Amino acid sequence: MTLDPQPRSYGQGAMVSGASRLLFVSGQVPEDEDGHIPGDFDGQCRLAWRNVVSVLEAADMTVRDLVKVTVLLSDRRYREANARIRHEVLGGHGPALTVIITGIYDESWLLEIEAVAAA
Repeated sequence: MTLDPQPRSYGQGAMVSGASRLLFVSGQVPEDEDGHIPGDFDGQCRLAWRNVVSVLEAADMTVRDLVKVTVLLSDRRYREANARIRHEVLGGHGPALTVIITGIYDESWLLEIEAVAAA
């Protein structure tokens, strides 16, 4: 259950009860299986989210099972695009959210996304 849902697909908290499975998704980066990295933020953000969704699907889960998301951004200028694309992907679902502006492991990555899901 999302606590204090916000209009851009996140909540101030997420309460989990009755879950029998927890999935901790390692930081997903904007790189595909062939090592391709899109050159723009929107492409990188969509690819990182696609990688998150792939891990969820492998565990027989969906974005509706996300309870906590942490997004690491390389620069503040990506905040609005990040929020817009997150909202597109989550479709209004509101997990607890933290966005951190920081250096990213690979300088060509503009973001990284980690998550926790419960079902």
